[in-house]
Amino acid sequence: MNSLYLLIPLSLLFLFAAAGIFYWAVNSGQYDDLDREGERILFEDEEPGDDNGEAGEGSGEDRKDDAREERRR
Repeated sequence: MNSLYLLIPLSLLFLFAAAGIFYWAVNSGQYDDLDREGERILFEDEEPGDDNGEAGEGSGEDRKDDAREERRR
């Protein structure tokens, strides 16, 4: 029973700390664009086998924007 006097306030402290960190993350923009990092892995900036080293049709950002618009439709 005596251990509850320590564990309950300690768990409340952890709860408020986790809620504060989550609140900070949401307000600082950590969750603004969740798709960018996932798409960065899938879409390469340069086309393989491109001799002049330039990207193919449009830049990587153009392809990412196109993919986002197709998903919205």
